[in-house]
Amino acid sequence: MPRGRSFRQLALLSYNVEAYDETSGTPPTPSIDMSNESTPPRPRRKSRSLAQDLVAELTRQIREGQIKCGEKLPTESEIMEAHGVSRTVVREAISRLQASGTVETRHGIGTFVLDSSTPCGFRIDPATIVTLRDVMAILELRVSLEVECAGLAARRRSAEQLAAMRAALDTFNRAGHASDAVAGDFQFHLQIALATGNRYFTDIMSHFGTSIIPRTRLDSAHIAHADQQQYQERLSREHEQIYEAIARQDADAARAAMRLHLTNSRERLRMVHEEAETLQGGSVPA
Repeated sequence: MPRGRSFRQLALLSYNVEAYDETSGTPPTPSIDMSNESTPPRPRRKSRSLAQDLVAELTRQIREGQIKCGEKLPTESEIMEAHGVSRTVVREAISRLQASGTVETRHGIGTFVLDSSTPCGFRIDPATIVTLRDVMAILELRVSLEVECAGLAARRRSAEQLAAMRAALDTFNRAGHASDAVAGDFQFHLQIALATGNRYFTDIMSHFGTSIIPRTRLDSAHIAHADQQQYQERLSREHEQIYEAIARQDADAARAAMRLHLTNSRERLRMVHEEAETLQGGSVPA
């Protein structure tokens, strides 16, 4: 063992390197290998497995009373530092805890632990959105919800809320990694919900989290028969049309732009679903 380093320090060093590699997309810095040469290298851990690990750890802390019912979770930055993971991993973990009814996020305040004995009421587990047909069904639900959301936001939004939408769009447009694009995409739609002034719109959007974005479940660029840049540009144009209508406070145009955006996504998925059924004689599982 190298002088001056404990086993725990070396283990943490290896863990942090893995987390940095998966979320940044850059080549990892070699970690210190404490095993003999005959031991095969450990497989790289996916950011999704890091999120699962973080969910398990936070759930354990809540179950054992380290974080009590009604208490506020540490901030994103504090969780990142404590566990050596990226902001994307933290947000994915929080979304899963929200979906399970373990925590709720009160916007502008923080994320709080819920009483596990309290009935959850309406609930759709994002983990069950796994097939092409599931994603299409969620898009149908979003059309019924977010079209009116956009109209209300156009009438009620404040200058600060419009600025938050702009910031989310800028994050989406600058994204160099798919997970960052998903986060920016979701934040844009969430900011529209917040601008309605109706907390139930926001609660439903927060409940689903990033799972409502098709790219978290499918390779949407491949489905659209476009390369990633072309697909991103198409989505950016659709987002900008929604934003501009809300900025003008044109409720009808905002509804129309949101409907076009969501139905375009649904239509692309419907076409590939039909192609798959045709190729496999109609027996493809949905």
